[in-house]
Amino acid sequence: MDLIGGEGSKVLRKQGFRSLKLMSVDMEQELGNEPEPFGADYGRLDNGLVYYVRRNSKPRMRAALALAVKVGSVLEEEDQRGVAHIVEHLAFSATTRYTNHDIVKFLESIGAEFGPCQNAMTTADETIYELFVPVDKPELLSTAISILAEFSSEIRVSKEDLEKERGAVMEEYRGNRNATGRMQDSHWQLMMEGSKYAERLPIGLEKVIRSVPAPTVKQFYQKWYHLCNMAVVAVGDFPDTKTVVDLIKTHFEDKRSSSNPPEIPVFPVPSHEDTRFSCFVESEAAGSAVMISYKMPVSDLKTVKDYRDMLAESMFLHALNQRLFKISRRKDPPFFACSVAADVLVSPLKAYIMSSSCKEKGTLASLESMLLEVARVRLHGFSEREISVVRALMMSEIESAYLERDQIQSTSLRDEYIQHFLHKEPVIGIEYEAQLQKSLLPQISASDVSRYSDKLRTSCGCVIKTMEPRSAATVDDLRNVVSKVNSLEKEMKIAPWDEEKIPEEVVSEKPTPGDVTNQLEYPEVGVTELTLSNGMQVCYKSTDFLDDQVLFTGFAYGGLSELPESDYISCSMGSTIAGEIGMFGYKPSMLMDMLAGKRVEVSARLGPYMRTFSCDCSPTDLETALQLVYQLFTTNVMPQEEEVGIVMQMAEEAVRARERDPYTVFANRVKELNYGNSYFFRPIRINELRKVDPLKACEYFNSCFRDPSTFTVVIVGNLDPSIALPLILQYLGGIPKPPQPILNFNRDDLKGLPFTFPTKITREFVRSPMVEAQCSVQLCFPVQLTNGTMIEEIHCIGFLGKLLETKIIQFLRFTHGQIYSAEVSVFLGGNKPSRTADLRGDISVNFSCDPEFSSKLVDLALEEIVRLQEEGPSQEDISAILEIEQRAHENGLQENYYWLDRILRGYQSRVYAGDLGASCQILEEGRLRMRESLAPQTAQAALQRILPHPCKKQYTAVILMPQRSRFGFLSSLFASRPETSYIRDTKILAGIAGLAVLVFSIWRYSRK
Repeated sequence: MDLIGGEGSKVLRKQGFRSLKLMSVDMEQELGNEPEPFGADYGRLDNGLVYYVRRNSKPRMRAALALAVKVGSVLEEEDQRGVAHIVEHLAFSATTRYTNHDIVKFLESIGAEFGPCQNAMTTADETIYELFVPVDKPELLSTAISILAEFSSEIRVSKEDLEKERGAVMEEYRGNRNATGRMQDSHWQLMMEGSKYAERLPIGLEKVIRSVPAPTVKQFYQKWYHLCNMAVVAVGDFPDTKTVVDLIKTHFEDKRSSSNPPEIPVFPVPSHEDTRFSCFVESEAAGSAVMISYKMPVSDLKTVKDYRDMLAESMFLHALNQRLFKISRRKDPPFFACSVAADVLVSPLKAYIMSSSCKEKGTLASLESMLLEVARVRLHGFSEREISVVRALMMSEIESAYLERDQIQSTSLRDEYIQHFLHKEPVIGIEYEAQLQKSLLPQISASDVSRYSDKLRTSCGCVIKTMEPRSAATVDDLRNVVSKVNSLEKEMKIAPWDEEKIPEEVVSEKPTPGDVTNQLEYPEVGVTELTLSNGMQVCYKSTDFLDDQVLFTGFAYGGLSELPESDYISCSMGSTIAGEIGMFGYKPSMLMDMLAGKRVEVSARLGPYMRTFSCDCSPTDLETALQLVYQLFTTNVMPQEEEVGIVMQMAEEAVRARERDPYTVFANRVKELNYGNSYFFRPIRINELRKVDPLKACEYFNSCFRDPSTFTVVIVGNLDPSIALPLILQYLGGIPKPPQPILNFNRDDLKGLPFTFPTKITREFVRSPMVEAQCSVQLCFPVQLTNGTMIEEIHCIGFLGKLLETKIIQFLRFTHGQIYSAEVSVFLGGNKPSRTADLRGDISVNFSCDPEFSSKLVDLALEEIVRLQEEGPSQEDISAILEIEQRAHENGLQENYYWLDRILRGYQSRVYAGDLGASCQILEEGRLRMRESLAPQTAQAALQRILPHPCKKQYTAVILMPQRSRFGFLSSLFASRPETSYIRDTKILAGIAGLAVLVFSIWRYSRK
């Protein structure tokens, strides 16, 4: 229901939420019109399939589709562990009508990219297939729905199909066997102990993935995939919903399942009164962490009272998170970061999960602080001021959703209907929900919110787990901490929360407004450009894409590349240290309360060639956003020992964590090879961190945001110029201009970063100790673009990157079945923004794989690129890449972020000479010329021109491999031993046998 409509009613719409009348609430009233969800054509076919269809025009001429299946890994038998996920993979591989990944190829041919626009996921309880497709041609929607129909009952499970897909599934499994994955799996099993869920992680078992026979997979698919357990969801820019319902009926109505499908069983998770403890030691851990989980049954959400309870729970989580954030910013904090969230883990179970990251050997202090804070709430509650801050925050969130109710993305609506089908979450419509929240939130008191702390007790369903790189805490230590906090609470020895005094205004004294000294209009891009009296250039574009969004970015040339190497590390820490101290004049913990109820985020960054600040805010909070920018330019950040100590401690922990990561050695070697070990690309080490000069860092940061005349600001979004312009003049125009220019650089005179690409072939293995074998490959080629045809070449290299990525995935995954995914990335960021110099950079191919096949896969990737250089891609390949680019471009034209980036590129382009309109036009014409000229022959020529030709003559290939074990070394000795005389071999083998005994003893000891 559109409460306020009409193109000319923007001002009314902005006031719409505040004019919504409060409801007289009946707590026992059911939510919505269940079982029918709001806004959708909803029904069930005779074969049991449920459907949801809704018209939605965001984005235009696109549809978000899904097939939701109430089948997950918990239904697997012991010999099927991982089969639910394998079925999901096989769906895109072959069905009755499609073979050899033809589904993927068709969808890419219409612009639906593999991954972002065609994907699937398997959990313990369900499997979801998702498509995001263009619908500007009627047959496209029909074909997409027919593909979902194939998934429902026609997935082909043959021995050949399964063998092709094993490698991809195995690589996904291997990718999950890192420190984070092992910790998550361990915690899951601890949480689910005593239930079938504990032994049914969706990824499954390696032995099943490698050897499960096709009949077993087929049996699982045929037993559980029944239409009565499925729903089709279609949300998009349709002419009408009836046509879509008819298409669903056309493609699904004739599908039939067995007459007596098995009922989906419920697998309870046993409750437990005793606290479960675990100390998980993980040598590759990114740091030390604590997780506290409080388990409970999933609560119903059927009535208004249930909805009120959900709001009170959300307020509790917000309020507790605000306290935890403030604790993390104290002197010598017990943790670096801590948060709490509620999550439904499996169908019958939800949990409040508190998690923190802390310094090494700090898990006990972190655990104590987390438990103390919950106990403090139980004893003293939250204050009314804390709850008023949270109430304002939540009111702001629902107001934003209400204002943009006609601009919700189709994917978001699709996901709501999926949850309605799978978990019976009501869909009641944003208008009713906004009115409900506006009526209920003021009625929820601090005591109502504080009562939720009773659910976070260690005496019922609690699981406490620590993760450390080296063992420091024991289970007895954890028990002692719990006992200590329980005693303090019982004896009422926990003090109330100490609140800070919060300033009321961001800017205490409003600045004198500046003037507009020059104004230009660029109708071809719909922007207005202003030059202010302090020299700042401001460009704005009004859009109607989202009613509650304004974005802006300011940039100035001159950054870290101008510094001597001796100052680089200190000054590169400037934004980090300033952010912790308070770059806007207030500590982050204080600013959080000051901005309660406002939707505004402002950040600042120091880059190699530019300094930037960026913002995302509501139009109603534009004044606050601009005030923060004014504060950024007028605050003199000075290092405080307390805040700097926190920053440096966190930075040191991050460096230590990186050094434990097996990928660190790999990443460091890649940078060293490709960029000549340049200091700018070299990771910071502990000894360098300890030499950081905080005063120098803050002084440099202050100078970077001091002279407004060096900055250009681009603003895009729902702007009313009559309201925005006075604010721009006051807070941007009011920034004082210094007597002398500060960091005022000509873009053509900036110093370039020192880096060089190797001139010869370099191919090497990097071996790193690992808990479980991982392998990562980066194949890299140098790129140099000449100035004469630069605009077309930059567009061309983007097309080539996508072409190479698509072909390598097709070749290494779909043909050889050896990788899960691949990424091709283009790096040109090391170049200074000169308008005349050539561009240097690289194109890299990245994938993970089985260590045993890594060298072979590098050779195959090189051969495929050589083939493309010598034979060229097919017309089908080119058409698919052009279609993907065009569909992404069409989507972008409806997004504020796209236009912000497009205008920034117009200013920063090498063709910019003071005329933004001309610059943007040249860039777009270059894109169109590239599209028009791209054909198999021109793509082949570009691959020869831009990459080394042939590509095998100059590249780097770095392969991360597990460090060889002592047994591997011994095996290689055996394998390489030539057959000579019997007596000689006997002596050698006897010597090796003695060595093996010693090595085995050492190995057993080290494993302990």
